[in-house]
Order: sequence, then structure tokens, then C-alpha cells
Amino acid sequence: MAPLKVGDKFPNDVQFEWAPITDPDPTACGMPQSYDASKEFQGKKVVLVSVPGAFTPGCQAYHVPPYLKNIDKLTEKGVDLVVVIGFNDAWVMSAWGKVNGVKGDSKVQFMSDTKSFFSKHHGWDAGMGDRNGRWAMIIEKDGTVSYAENEKSPREVTVSGADAILSRL
Repeated sequence: MAPLKVGDKFPNDVQFEWAPITDPDPTACGMPQSYDASKEFQGKKVVLVSVPGAFTPGCQAYHVPPYLKNIDKLTEKGVDLVVVIGFNDAWVMSAWGKVNGVKGDSKVQFMSDTKSFFSKHHGWDAGMGDRNGRWAMIIEKDGTVSYAENEKSPREVTVSGADAILSRL
């Protein structure tokens, strides 16, 4: 299936896995559950950010921190939610969020794209087995994709970074 592009509607069948953050301790594990993105994104402006993997050098040093640092600017520009997805399981993604200071009520959520299903069917994979690619999408309140860009290399953070998203809002 081809990746979503500007003008496409967000699909109806998208599920991610997540372990909601109820305790800030990274060693405290919640139970993974299904997150119906198609339902939960309705009526919200969402930035969907895909990373090759939690705790990896580029993702941890260059990709995720600017989203966390700029969440107020993103919110001011109408973003309701930033969802970071990776191929890692829900426990790892939750721990990664906790290590980065994310709390349960945060406008930034970390979720598992189980077996990179979404990336393989609606986004871009990284060409590295089951890993997700590095890309970002803006999904408008009516479900229309208004921005969808994939990095030329998973080592780059340009079109999928917070600065690129802020410039498009």
C-alpha cells in the first residue's frame, strides 16, 4: 500500500499499542492496551511522528526532544496531540516517554506501531527490517492529512522534525 499523502483521509482501521503512563517511574510497567487512533484522533489536530526506535541516538538526541521542548508552540498553533510511534513494544515506548519527562496527561504520547503495521501500510518503513522509518504527518481535525514527509535517510531529522512541523502549521 502506498504511504498516505497530503489530501488523503486518515484510515479507519488504525490501532496502536500503548501502556498509558500512570506512574512516572520508568521501572513501573502498566499493562499494554489497544489505542484506536482512528477514533481517538477524530476532531483533533494530530502530529504523528515515526521513529526507527526508542532510545536510539538520533531519535533520543535530535528527533524527540524538540517536540517536547516545543509542545507549547505546537499547542498554540492548534495541535491537540503529538503521537510518537516506533516499532518497539508498548512497555519500551512508555518507558522512553517517562525518561523524557512525559506524564500521563501530556499532549505528547509514545505508542507502539506493533510490527510496524501502520508504517508498512500507511507510512514509510526504514528499509531496516521491522523498524519504522523516520517521518511525520499532520492530521487535521476532519481527518485530512495536510502534511506527510519522509526523511531521505533514517539518520536525518529535517522534514520530520519539530521545526519542519512548526513551519507548516
